[in-house]
Amino acid sequence: MEVRILRYFLAVAREESISKAAEYLHITQPTLSRQLMELEEELGSKLLNRGKRNHKITLTDEGMLLRKRAEEIIALVDKTESEFIATNEIISGDIYIGGGETDAMRFIAKTAQKLKKDYPHIRYHLFSGNADDVTEKLDKGLLDFGILIEPADIEKYNYIKLPVTDRWGLLMRKDSPLADKERIFATDLLEIPLITSRQALVRNELSGWSGEDIEKLNIVATYNLVYNASLMVDESFGYALCLDKLVNTSESSNLCFKPLAPQLEAHLDLVWKKHQVFSKAAETFLAMLKQEISITE
Repeated sequence: MEVRILRYFLAVAREESISKAAEYLHITQPTLSRQLMELEEELGSKLLNRGKRNHKITLTDEGMLLRKRAEEIIALVDKTESEFIATNEIISGDIYIGGGETDAMRFIAKTAQKLKKDYPHIRYHLFSGNADDVTEKLDKGLLDFGILIEPADIEKYNYIKLPVTDRWGLLMRKDSPLADKERIFATDLLEIPLITSRQALVRNELSGWSGEDIEKLNIVATYNLVYNASLMVDESFGYALCLDKLVNTSESSNLCFKPLAPQLEAHLDLVWKKHQVFSKAAETFLAMLKQEISITE
């Protein structure tokens, strides 16, 4: 299976048309059709449903699986090529960082900004997702680093603790009955519709804080990234248990954030695979990050 053919397949999946994909790839339509048929023969599976009326191409179940795998393969190939293109004389290349939504990303951003002065040719690629999303890509080599919000399973990784913390609280509308409170106690959660993180370890942490099995609370929705949850809150669907500083709660917003009491903080770790062989760019970034952490201690 050639990488070139996988790129052809992804173009067809994206354009939903062999003719449009051929035009995008600057090859003839018969050539592209033949390559796709040979790919199906090689895999022994039908990948494409070829429409008759409007010629729209859709993916079969096997095609959707290949699309996911092909995207991962192409991303890894591109990442590897960029690492080898970078010369020893000029440190350049790409750094791939994944993490959940957290204000701690500011610490990463400040480190990158300082590094930019000496190494302006380094590029950063950010991926947002929960811990499961991040560790999956990290394990497959698609990310150099992951930022995980504790509690997290970090035993199989090398890691350093970031010198920042986030705090948990309740996101609500400003016209909510709880908006006048300075702090939110466990008893405040008993009768309200809650939107909580989908991540199991986080839910266990919140259960420990409240002293209740979180499943016994009135959970009306779950999220893995908080922005969409904030829209549900804005529409009065419920209250979101989330981290601070991730959603606009300024005067122009309908929303406000109230911290939990007793205070529940989330610590953060930067993780990477054990025995990881870093590119020069990633190695330089990690050294700078460690230096910045030592300054804050």
